[in-house]
Amino acid sequence: MGVSTTTTPPAPSTPRALARVGDGALGRLLRLPRTTTEYAVHRVQVPMRDGVLLRADHYAPATSSAVGTVLVRGPYGRGFPFSLAFARLYAARGYHVVVQSTRGTFGSGGAFEPMVNEAADGADTVVWLREQPWFTGKFATVGLSYLGFTQWALLNDPPPELAAAVITVGPHDFHDAVWSTGAFTTDFLGWSDMVSRQEDPIRIRAGLRQLQAPAKVAQAAARVPFGESARALLGTGAPWFESWVEHLDSDDPFWERLRYGAALDRVQVPVLLIGGWQDIFLQQTLRQYAHLRRRGVDVALTVGPWTHPQLLGKGLGTGARETLDWLNTHLGGAQPQRSSRVRVYVTGQGWRNVADWPPAATQRALYLRPGRYLDDIPPADLTKVAPATFRYDPADPTPTTGGPLLSGKGGYRDDSALAVRDDVLAFTSATLTHDVCVYGTPVVELAHSSDNPHADLFVRISEVDAKGRSRNVTDGYRRLNTTQKSRKPVSLELDGIAHRFRAGSRIRVLIAGSWFPRYARNLGTGEPLLTGRQLTPATHTVRYGRSRVLLPVGAADLSANGAADPRGDLG
Repeated sequence: MGVSTTTTPPAPSTPRALARVGDGALGRLLRLPRTTTEYAVHRVQVPMRDGVLLRADHYAPATSSAVGTVLVRGPYGRGFPFSLAFARLYAARGYHVVVQSTRGTFGSGGAFEPMVNEAADGADTVVWLREQPWFTGKFATVGLSYLGFTQWALLNDPPPELAAAVITVGPHDFHDAVWSTGAFTTDFLGWSDMVSRQEDPIRIRAGLRQLQAPAKVAQAAARVPFGESARALLGTGAPWFESWVEHLDSDDPFWERLRYGAALDRVQVPVLLIGGWQDIFLQQTLRQYAHLRRRGVDVALTVGPWTHPQLLGKGLGTGARETLDWLNTHLGGAQPQRSSRVRVYVTGQGWRNVADWPPAATQRALYLRPGRYLDDIPPADLTKVAPATFRYDPADPTPTTGGPLLSGKGGYRDDSALAVRDDVLAFTSATLTHDVCVYGTPVVELAHSSDNPHADLFVRISEVDAKGRSRNVTDGYRRLNTTQKSRKPVSLELDGIAHRFRAGSRIRVLIAGSWFPRYARNLGTGEPLLTGRQLTPATHTVRYGRSRVLLPVGAADLSANGAADPRGDLG
């Protein structure tokens, strides 16, 4: 359908000398190419098919030969840091940039209903874009997190003018983000509270609320019933929240408007995916890469040692450089600077270029042994060996310590204290005599049972240094259905990693029955999460013999892309 153009900009703003100096200084700090032009910023309104107007800022470079156009759509406003990370950097280098506030946010009309309207509103924005006299004829999309989801929504029915996309930690399936483990991810309670209050005009109050958010979310998640405590936190905001908790099944039609898996089958344009090893959406980023690679799409992948919030901090320089190179290549026709399809940061080693992901690796098994240690050799005579047990108490769940989180408390942390908790099993290898380099997805197989059919499993692999300090490497979580009797071990895929366990360190596996408050605790009763009130403990049993860790071990020099001999590394 046709959509008429409605543009109501004020007079173009004159770039200030201070802004020019700031853009240049920032570019040098991020190690970007020199700025090439000044730019002006126009406020515009973009009409949707239902008559709603969405506000946007158009960054117009002061040049008659613009490189191309960049579209950015998100719910977090058009000011700092998004104006800096996704507009100024590119406008100062010759791109028209449109930064749009999604429906119901920061002056855009309509009501904000997360994810629901992004496909239609994105398509209508492209109709408006192609009618603009300054439009360069083709455009790219960029952005992170929700700004990445809006890109997948647009890629569900890609417009012909779309030439490239740079999607940074952007999920394509929101059910998977919330419920992939079978337990509710309470990060999205905090996100709902944040986004529903983000336009508080008293900025100090808004900032203070954001600092207090992790503690308040934990307090709300610790009370029963969860529905009442969550709503007490949210107040009248975030009316969508309860529906996310009520609809837990992946095949529930409720989620169809909040996922764009079909986009992975429809996209044809070059896509750069940027992720973090400690990002909450890492698994989706790696699946996106694998899917597009199988289809033969021109796709590249960069993964750094970052958490979700760090993509606008520590990861901004890498992200900006690679984004600009991708735009220059696929919009500007420049020669690509990228030297490999995949770039990953090997924790404990540094950046490496790789032909593909995952690289060649040899599976290495480490078995859980009596005495709480790991070994290459499985235990032999188990007739007189008691299994390992621990008790999960929902009134005192195992505390989240680092790992992938939306808050600033995530990432790599000292988790030594977990190993001495009564509700955690810790198995530790002997000291490594050589480096062990792991690339890909570790798997933990456990001969597990519980005296309560309503049980969860958390598994973490950590590295213990020569001083005995433990630091997390990768996690996995699952809500079990132990009513289904099976002789097969429970198999948990952990988050993907590129990590070097150093010679002189030890490998540790931690096993628990919760990971709170990242995941809503299992009440142990089977009651619905929103209304459940009773708390019932569970005693977990892990038997030896078949319980093991499977590590994809590769070459010490990842750039060589060869498989290492995984034998003989334990002292």
